[in-house]
Amino acid sequence: MSTRRSARRAVLAGVALSTVVALSACGGDHSTDGGHGRPAAGAAPVASGSAAADQADVMFAQLMIPHHRQAVRMSELAGSRAADPEVTGLAERIRAAQAPEIATMSGWLTAWGRPVPSDGRAGGHPPVPDHGMPGMMSDAELARLEGATGRDFDRRFLTMMIAHHEGAITMARQELADGRHAGARAMAQQIVTTQQGEIDTMRKILGRR
Repeated sequence: MSTRRSARRAVLAGVALSTVVALSACGGDHSTDGGHGRPAAGAAPVASGSAAADQADVMFAQLMIPHHRQAVRMSELAGSRAADPEVTGLAERIRAAQAPEIATMSGWLTAWGRPVPSDGRAGGHPPVPDHGMPGMMSDAELARLEGATGRDFDRRFLTMMIAHHEGAITMARQELADGRHAGARAMAQQIVTTQQGEIDTMRKILGRR
């Protein structure tokens, strides 16, 4: 168990390093410009008012934002492609839960003076590389999901979203182990609880097929 935990932390640490490098490259104006300086992306700890945050909290938000964005994108496809109403309803619940969490985490990063990963469509800081991030789908996998309809879509969506949720739970547990910001830790616990329940539901749906 300790070996697996160490390996998981190594993967997340590697992704975090590439994230900090990529985001810092576009974050030079976050130093001491005009008396409004903010800490660079690699610094720790940071604070927003009386709520302290450390680098684990920053990493959690910077990685979970693009992770959630992909889940929302996948869920939005279900409205026009899914055959099973249960899949459609589940996808809507996922979208409704994760979209506000994206906004909350973006607000934390802004308050902490850390760059918010863009969605890749409107400039700004580059999106976090998704290679190695637990549960993230590749562009090819997303293209296959977008091209599927009916029962084929349902099967692909459920299988992919289970893996996606498992990755989110891995990242959330890392935050619970290392983070110290009360809000981030509460969200991480909510992710573990909610997404494990959704995994159980998706497995049941798949089991009926």
